[in-house]
Amino acid sequence: MAELPKMKYSGKIREVRIGKPGKEVVLGGETGYSFYSFEGEGPHVPKLALQVLDIEPEEWADEALEPFRGVTGDPVAWAKKCVEEYKADLVCLWLAGTDPNGKNLSAEHAAEIARKVAEAIDTPLIVWGVSNEQKNTEVLKAVAEACAGHNVVLGPVTEGNYKQIGAAAIAYKQVVAANSPIDINLAKQLNILLENLGVPSDKILIDPTTGSVGYGMEYCYSIMERLRQAALTQNDDKLQYPIINNIAEEVWKTKEAKLPSDGKLGDASLRGVNLESVTALSALQAGSDLLILRSPKTLEHIRKYLGSITEKTDLASMAVDMSLAAEPPKEPAKPTAAAPKPVEPPKPKLETKPALKAVEPPKPPEITAEAVAAVAKPPVPAAALTVLVSPPVAQEENAEYEVDVPGELSDEDIAALRQMVGAFRAIRAFVSDLGDRLLNR
Repeated sequence: MAELPKMKYSGKIREVRIGKPGKEVVLGGETGYSFYSFEGEGPHVPKLALQVLDIEPEEWADEALEPFRGVTGDPVAWAKKCVEEYKADLVCLWLAGTDPNGKNLSAEHAAEIARKVAEAIDTPLIVWGVSNEQKNTEVLKAVAEACAGHNVVLGPVTEGNYKQIGAAAIAYKQVVAANSPIDINLAKQLNILLENLGVPSDKILIDPTTGSVGYGMEYCYSIMERLRQAALTQNDDKLQYPIINNIAEEVWKTKEAKLPSDGKLGDASLRGVNLESVTALSALQAGSDLLILRSPKTLEHIRKYLGSITEKTDLASMAVDMSLAAEPPKEPAKPTAAAPKPVEPPKPKLETKPALKAVEPPKPPEITAEAVAAVAKPPVPAAALTVLVSPPVAQEENAEYEVDVPGELSDEDIAALRQMVGAFRAIRAFVSDLGDRLLNR
């Protein structure tokens, strides 16, 4: 029976533990592509986090805000609702109030809120900063100290602040989310910098930067695929880390997620959830291990999907008709080798030299008195030279063309030879004269 071709993997994604001792969640551990359990193992199902803000959210779509009405002014109550009612695997505290372009709350204020939330819930906590590197450095260092012992995720950590935040993470044993701008080489470089700084390999997550569907998700998808290919098929240990994607922030800031219902875009209550769900599903297929979501409905959809795709993924459960697969080519049977013949010792060869034949010298031609008399210089016919050359030139050259004719020749033959010699002399004189004329021009 034909067999389904299988990819061979040489690498493995590291396992990273997040959360308090005894309440941890484990990310990573894959030895094959996402959900390819017939080729490799995926021991830990990807985890889903819900987003909580440190301030009252502004400009949120109604569909994202409605599930949390009544608790949006209290980050601790909001986090508890995410865990107790919506069963989130993790909580992501977004410190939006620290943005210098907004409320610009202090690092001490942010660290206190993070500590209270971490103590109020048993699930692991992710603490996410803003887009200002300088402010993030100050805030996340304070959060790392305030949340010591809770093993929280600090992000985003970039090339501009990895030294300060990385040092705080080492000191207080926190996990860092290494953020790079959708580039596999920059992602690898930042991981190397963190390793060289001393951050343990089980304390790093890759944040490749996420785009919403319709806003660059396809590019993010290709980068995530390349990250996993390099980690699993090329055994690149600098990229063998779990991947985290902040889906919530990217999807719900798009205009399509905020526009009201209309005939073209459809129901607003479904649009934002669908955008977030499709983006989250794409990230999972590309290799994500941890998703940050905003809507509880999105979390419900993705959790249902994960339950169905990870339940059974062997070939029998997928009802693959292997009869359609091509039979592997059969190798022709090799003929049995005959018994080797005994090798006879080589006989010595006697060198024989061929006999040399005597070479007879050529016989000289017979020269008679009549032939010698016939070679006398006859007068050159005037008709042969009147057109070509003048007689003085011909007479001057006669001595150079003395002809010795062997054998017996008739008078006619000798006359013909004389004419030929005269013609050759005339041609030579003509060529010489022509050359002189060309040189004198």
